[in-house]
Amino acid sequence: MVTQHVKIPLDRIGVLIGQKGLVKEELEKRSGSKIQVDSTEGEVIIERSETGDPLRALRVAETIKAIGRGFSPENAVALLDDDQLLFDVISLARLSPKTLNRVKGRVIGRNGRTRRVIEDLAGVKISVFGKTISLLGQSHQIQTAREAINMLIQGAPHSAVYSFLERKQSAAEEEQEKW
Repeated sequence: MVTQHVKIPLDRIGVLIGQKGLVKEELEKRSGSKIQVDSTEGEVIIERSETGDPLRALRVAETIKAIGRGFSPENAVALLDDDQLLFDVISLARLSPKTLNRVKGRVIGRNGRTRRVIEDLAGVKISVFGKTISLLGQSHQIQTAREAINMLIQGAPHSAVYSFLERKQSAAEEEQEKW
């Protein structure tokens, strides 16, 4: 038996377990692991049987971390289906509370517009939760989104970030056409 421990915020435990335990059950079934959740500590224990797929067990840990960082189970479970998909976290813990709120607001944008633009043009999913900004996407997509988010954190105008993303998308499309 191989065991992994993951800690997630207490207010995300309910999302991980799901209504009537359905999310947890689905994760167990798809990963071949047994998942135990300590709802008082936020501790999640993942046990993989010796015959289970070790990669799937690692991926289920990433999936649980993604749920813990604010992604919906539907978006996070894609980590189990696509080996090319990565989960990345940008920590904002170093920022003061006032700066943290300003940065989160800049990344989300009015009515979520900036977040949607980054998601659409970079091809990623974004979750702004607590003192983190998390990304789900392929390596090159995450790199582009991370660059755009860092531009926003450093105070670049939204228009400059949108232009950067559009240039990156055009370059990626041209690259696709060559193949």
